[in-house]
Amino acid sequence: MSPTTKRFLALDVFRGLTIAFMIIVNSPGNWGFVYDPLEHAVWHGFTPTDLVFPSFLFAVGAALSYSMEKFRGHPSAEVTFKILKRTALLFLFGFLMYWYPFFRLTDSLEFQAFPLSETRIFGVLQRIALCYGLVALLIWYVGDKVTYILGGLSLLLYWALLALLGNPADPFSLEGNAVLHLDLRLFGAEHLYHGEGIAFDPEGLLSTLPALGNVIAGYALGMYLRANGSAFETVVKLFVVGAICIGIAFAWDLVFPINKKLWTSSYVLLTVGWDLLIIGLLLIVLPVNASQNNGIGFFEPLGKNPLAVYLFSEIALITFYLIPIQGTRLWPWVYENVYAPAGAELGSFLMALSFMLLCWSFGYFLDKKKWYWRV
Repeated sequence: MSPTTKRFLALDVFRGLTIAFMIIVNSPGNWGFVYDPLEHAVWHGFTPTDLVFPSFLFAVGAALSYSMEKFRGHPSAEVTFKILKRTALLFLFGFLMYWYPFFRLTDSLEFQAFPLSETRIFGVLQRIALCYGLVALLIWYVGDKVTYILGGLSLLLYWALLALLGNPADPFSLEGNAVLHLDLRLFGAEHLYHGEGIAFDPEGLLSTLPALGNVIAGYALGMYLRANGSAFETVVKLFVVGAICIGIAFAWDLVFPINKKLWTSSYVLLTVGWDLLIIGLLLIVLPVNASQNNGIGFFEPLGKNPLAVYLFSEIALITFYLIPIQGTRLWPWVYENVYAPAGAELGSFLMALSFMLLCWSFGYFLDKKKWYWRV
C-alpha cells in the first residue's frame, strides 16, 4: 500500500468510525436507557459522544484538501457556483430530512399536518453545508494561510461575542447565551430545536462561527498529509499538536467552558486535538499493504459514502418511529419485544448496534456496486 493510498484509507476509516458512532448514538432502543458515554454532556463538560459531530466536520475539511485541487485552473465563477450549489443542496437535504415525512404521528397514533411554519431550520447537515461552503470560499479567494488565521480569530471572536452579548449574570448558560437570543430574533421559537426543554438550537446560526475551526483544522491536516506523507515523523507531530490542542482547551475551559451545545472555542480545540490523535493512531494501525486485514477496514464502506449512509440512517429511523403497531410504534415495539429482555440499557445498546449494522449493509452494498453519492 502506497503512502497516498494509506492516507486515503485513514480518512475513509476515520469517516466510517464517525458515522458508525453517530448512528449508534442517534438510535438507542429506548432513550430512557442509554449508557452514559453514549449521551451528550447535559451542558458544560464532555463525553465521547460529543466528539462525533465535530469529527464529521473535521473529516469534511480533510476531504476538502483533496477536492479543492480539482478546482485549480478553473474560472472563479465556475468554482463559486459549484461550491454554492453543493452548499445549497446539503442544506436543503438537511431541512427536508427534519421535515420528513411532512406529517406527524401523535401520541394517540393519529396523523396530523406538519406545517412548514413549525419546521426546524438548522441541524447537522445544515451546519455541515454552511461550514463547507464558507471554508471552501475562503480557501479559494484568500488562500490557505489567511484562512488559517481567520479560523483562529473566529474562535477568539466567538468568545468575545458570547461574553459581551449574553446575559451578564451568566453569558454561557442555556437561557442566557447569545446563540439563543439571536436565533429567537431571526427565526422564532417554532423553527428551533426543542430537545433542551426550551427552544434552543445546538446548531444555531451564531455557533456556526467557531465550527468553521473544525473544518479548517481538518483541511490543514489534509494538506499536511499531502505534503509530508504518513511517515513516523508525521505521526509524532500529529500526537504532539493534538496533545497541545487538548492542553490549551482545558486551560481555556477555566474561563470559556467546554460545551458542545454552544460549540465553544475550547470545545473546538479539544475535539480537534482528539481527532489529530485518532488520525495518528489510524496511520499506525492500518495495514501496510492491501493484502493484510486487521479488521479496521470494516468501517471503510461507511466512510466512502458518508452522506448516503447518514441520510439512510435518519430516514429509516424516522420511518420506524412512524409505523403504528399494536397500539404503539414499530421502533419501541421491537425494543420491548426483541431487545429489552436482554436488559434495559444493554438491550437499548444492542438495538442501536443492530441498526448501525443495517446501515453498514447499505453502505457495503453501495460500495460493492461502486455507487458513490457526491453532491
